[in-house]
Amino acid sequence: MIPARGRDAMSLLYSIVESPSHPDLSALYRSLGIEEIKLPSQRKAIAELKRRPPDWVIAEFFYGYGNNYAGVNVSNLDVFLHSQRKYAPQARIIVLVTPRDLPHVSKLTALFDIDTVLTVPVDRERLREALKS
Repeated sequence: MIPARGRDAMSLLYSIVESPSHPDLSALYRSLGIEEIKLPSQRKAIAELKRRPPDWVIAEFFYGYGNNYAGVNVSNLDVFLHSQRKYAPQARIIVLVTPRDLPHVSKLTALFDIDTVLTVPVDRERLREALKS
Protein backbone atom coordinates (compact mmCIF):
# COMPACT_ATOMS: atom_id res chain seq x y z
CA MET A 1 0.00 0.00 0.00
CA ILE A 2 1.32 3.44 -0.92
CA PRO A 3 1.78 5.55 2.22
CA ALA A 4 -0.79 8.31 2.51
CA ARG A 5 -0.07 11.89 3.59
CA GLY A 6 -3.62 12.45 4.66
CA ARG A 7 -7.05 12.29 3.19
CA ASP A 8 -6.96 12.82 -0.59
CA ALA A 9 -3.27 13.74 -0.51
CA MET A 10 -0.78 12.30 -2.96
CA SER A 11 2.24 10.41 -1.73
CA LEU A 12 5.51 12.27 -2.17
CA LEU A 13 8.60 10.70 -3.73
CA TYR A 14 12.11 12.10 -3.95
CA SER A 15 13.96 11.06 -7.07
CA ILE A 16 17.61 11.90 -6.36
CA VAL A 17 19.24 12.05 -9.79
CA GLU A 18 23.02 12.12 -9.53
CA SER A 19 24.01 10.49 -12.81
CA PRO A 20 22.81 10.00 -16.38
CA SER A 21 22.08 6.33 -15.61
CA HIS A 22 19.22 7.27 -13.27
CA PRO A 23 16.09 6.17 -15.15
CA ASP A 24 13.25 8.59 -15.84
CA LEU A 25 10.31 6.91 -14.12
CA SER A 26 8.10 9.98 -13.83
CA ALA A 27 5.26 8.45 -15.88
CA LEU A 28 5.20 5.40 -13.59
CA TYR A 29 5.02 7.58 -10.47
CA ARG A 30 2.17 9.65 -11.95
CA SER A 31 0.25 6.49 -12.89
CA LEU A 32 0.46 5.42 -9.24
CA GLY A 33 -0.70 8.81 -7.98
CA ILE A 34 2.70 9.71 -6.53
CA GLU A 35 4.04 13.26 -6.67
CA GLU A 36 7.71 13.31 -7.65
CA ILE A 37 10.32 15.87 -6.66
CA LYS A 38 13.52 15.52 -8.71
CA LEU A 39 16.61 16.57 -6.80
CA PRO A 40 20.06 16.84 -8.42
CA SER A 41 22.16 16.13 -5.32
CA GLN A 42 22.17 14.65 -1.84
CA ARG A 43 22.72 18.14 -0.41
CA LYS A 44 19.55 19.48 -2.03
CA ALA A 45 17.64 16.38 -0.93
CA ILE A 46 18.70 16.93 2.69
CA ALA A 47 17.51 20.54 2.52
CA GLU A 48 14.16 19.40 1.09
CA LEU A 49 13.76 16.80 3.88
CA LYS A 50 13.31 19.62 6.35
CA ARG A 51 10.58 21.29 4.26
CA ARG A 52 8.60 18.38 2.82
CA PRO A 53 9.40 14.93 4.20
CA PRO A 54 8.83 12.25 1.55
CA ASP A 55 6.97 8.97 1.69
CA TRP A 56 9.45 7.43 -0.77
CA VAL A 57 13.07 8.04 -1.77
CA ILE A 58 14.65 6.58 -4.89
CA ALA A 59 18.41 7.13 -5.17
CA GLU A 60 21.43 5.59 -6.81
CA PHE A 61 24.07 3.81 -4.72
CA PHE A 62 27.72 4.53 -5.54
CA TYR A 63 30.17 2.56 -3.43
CA GLY A 64 33.20 4.49 -2.12
CA TYR A 65 36.12 2.65 -3.72
CA GLY A 66 38.81 4.26 -1.55
CA ASN A 67 37.69 7.77 -2.47
CA ASN A 68 36.27 10.42 -0.17
CA TYR A 69 33.55 7.99 1.02
CA ALA A 70 36.13 5.57 2.44
CA GLY A 71 36.45 5.21 6.17
CA VAL A 72 33.42 6.75 7.83
CA ASN A 73 31.03 6.54 4.87
CA VAL A 74 30.29 3.49 2.75
CA SER A 75 28.74 5.37 -0.16
CA ASN A 76 27.24 8.55 -1.51
CA LEU A 77 24.01 7.88 0.43
CA ASP A 78 25.26 7.71 4.02
CA VAL A 79 24.88 11.39 4.93
CA PHE A 80 21.44 11.64 3.34
CA LEU A 81 20.23 8.47 5.06
CA HIS A 82 21.37 9.76 8.46
CA SER A 83 19.31 12.91 7.85
CA GLN A 84 16.37 10.88 6.57
CA ARG A 85 16.28 8.98 9.87
CA LYS A 86 15.81 12.29 11.68
CA TYR A 87 13.48 14.22 9.36
CA ALA A 88 11.53 11.48 7.54
CA PRO A 89 11.84 8.20 9.46
CA GLN A 90 8.65 6.89 7.83
CA ALA A 91 10.09 7.23 4.31
CA ARG A 92 10.58 4.03 2.37
CA ILE A 93 13.95 3.81 0.64
CA ILE A 94 14.56 2.27 -2.78
CA VAL A 95 18.17 2.05 -3.91
CA LEU A 96 19.25 1.67 -7.52
CA VAL A 97 22.58 -0.08 -8.02
CA THR A 98 24.73 -1.03 -10.98
CA PRO A 99 25.88 -4.65 -11.32
CA ARG A 100 29.43 -3.43 -10.54
CA ASP A 101 28.39 -2.00 -7.15
CA LEU A 102 25.84 -4.71 -6.27
CA PRO A 103 28.33 -6.76 -4.18
CA HIS A 104 28.88 -3.72 -1.93
CA VAL A 105 25.26 -2.69 -1.28
CA SER A 106 25.10 -5.09 1.67
CA LYS A 107 27.44 -2.71 3.53
CA LEU A 108 24.79 -0.01 3.20
CA THR A 109 21.90 -2.30 4.16
CA ALA A 110 23.81 -3.31 7.28
CA LEU A 111 23.78 0.34 8.40
CA PHE A 112 20.39 1.61 7.17
CA ASP A 113 16.87 0.33 6.62
CA ILE A 114 16.60 -0.05 2.86
CA ASP A 115 13.23 -1.30 1.65
CA THR A 116 14.17 -2.36 -1.87
CA VAL A 117 17.35 -2.70 -3.92
CA LEU A 118 16.92 -2.71 -7.69
CA THR A 119 19.65 -3.34 -10.24
CA VAL A 120 20.02 -0.90 -13.15
CA PRO A 121 18.51 -1.14 -15.72
CA VAL A 122 15.40 -1.03 -13.56
CA ASP A 123 12.62 -3.55 -14.09
CA ARG A 124 9.60 -1.23 -14.05
CA GLU A 125 7.23 -3.97 -12.89
CA ARG A 126 9.44 -4.76 -9.89
CA LEU A 127 9.53 -1.06 -9.05
CA ARG A 128 5.76 -0.80 -9.44
CA GLU A 129 5.31 -3.69 -7.03
CA ALA A 130 7.75 -2.15 -4.55
CA LEU A 131 5.84 1.13 -4.63
CA LYS A 132 2.51 -0.60 -4.16
CA SER A 133 3.61 -2.77 -1.21
